[in-house]
Amino acid sequence: MRKKVVRRGIVAAGTAGAVAAVLLTTSASAAPTATPKDAAKPTVVLVHGGFADASASWNDVIKQLQKEGYPVVAPANPLRGLPTDAPYLASVLKSVKGPVILAGHSYGGAVITNAAAGNPNVKALVYVAAFVPDKGEQVGELLGKYPGSEIPDAVDPVPFPNQDGSTGSDLYLKADKFRSAFAGDLPVSVTNVMHAAQRPFSASSLTDVTQDAAWHTIPSWGLVATSDKAIPPALQRFEYQRAHARGTVEVRGASHSVMISHPEAVTKLIERADRGTRR
Repeated sequence: MRKKVVRRGIVAAGTAGAVAAVLLTTSASAAPTATPKDAAKPTVVLVHGGFADASASWNDVIKQLQKEGYPVVAPANPLRGLPTDAPYLASVLKSVKGPVILAGHSYGGAVITNAAAGNPNVKALVYVAAFVPDKGEQVGELLGKYPGSEIPDAVDPVPFPNQDGSTGSDLYLKADKFRSAFAGDLPVSVTNVMHAAQRPFSASSLTDVTQDAAWHTIPSWGLVATSDKAIPPALQRFEYQRAHARGTVEVRGASHSVMISHPEAVTKLIERADRGTRR
């Protein structure tokens, strides 16, 4: 009799286990799953400015964004002036499928302002210590609007031949001015390498006229580097306010190279822009 009771107990326990397994399976399959729309994140396109390249500028930001699941593209900005750089970036944007968060640093801000115009896939513009020109404006004019920039005294012009036979002028930052003007909150060992690998940009970039200002129709966010000696913080605040930026963050003590010294602040602002366009 005792064996029957034990046997029945085992059978009952097995049945209960099977029922529990079915219930767990049913519960798991009934749980809400992320739809492709919910799971998909926009591609973040990062555009560097003058005296820099894509890797040195954005490496740490790229790592953090990729860790959060964002597809990232950081194209090489030609730095040949807005008539060349803006159409080039526009062609890159057309190759990206789906929504885009477009971020620009320094002169890269002027490039994204022109390149994003008329592109419905660009959902947000993120300006990082950047120029934010309006239609008809020149970057050089904006630079002189407020005092504090060390760039005019730090550049070393070098002539180069244009395709049409004329002579252009490439702007480099002098070795003894580079760190102070461009990256004062980074170690000398880092800025020495940055100076050696700097990419010059054409002096024509300062006088090229902005043809369209995408921030009039695309929501924007802005980051102010409060110790910037390249683009005065006062100019950054003016530009972001004029563009009716939906969010602005100030990074205390940050130099112009804030995306290198404070990549987490830049990453958080990009994520904020993403959330702000999903409402």
